[in-house]
Order: sequence, then structure tokens, then C-alpha cells
Amino acid sequence: MKHEEVSTKVHQFIRKNFLFDDTAQLGDDQSLLGSGVVDSTGILELISFLEETCRVKFEDSDLVADNFDSINKISAFIMTKLPPGKDGDHAVT
Repeated sequence: MKHEEVSTKVHQFIRKNFLFDDTAQLGDDQSLLGSGVVDSTGILELISFLEETCRVKFEDSDLVADNFDSINKISAFIMTKLPPGKDGDHAVT
């Protein structure tokens, strides 16, 4: 799985579950919490989605706002949780 794939999955999940205006802007570096796109309950939904979709398990120490503040930060953080695969991809186990 590549960074771009994770970003796309997260972007689609947020659009589907939190943005009800198809024309609303959602930048990859936009603060999801700061802009009100996602609240604390939404972060829990997002974490559950990521654990299921990317097959990762978060430790308590991982659950800090900075790791989930933007699509780019989420994607970068997920990449650190995935084992390396061939061709520069990360394996989803």
C-alpha cells in the first residue's frame, strides 16, 4: 500500500461520513479537528476505519491528535505502522 492509496481511502471516508456538502473543500494538509470537519467522536470512527481497512493496530501512545490532524499526517503515520513490502509499497497484512 502506498501513501497515496492511504490518502485516497482517508479522503473518501471523510467525505462520505463527515462532509455532507459535495462542494466543500478538503485539503490534504487541512486540520480536520481545527476546521471542525471531524470531532473527537469522528476521530474514533476514523481510527476504527483505519484499523479495519489498513489492518493496523494502534497503541494508546499512538492516539494523539497530531497523528490524526490532517489527511497527510494520517497517511504518513499509517505508513509507519505498515511493514515494508516489495517495490517500495507497504504490505497490508
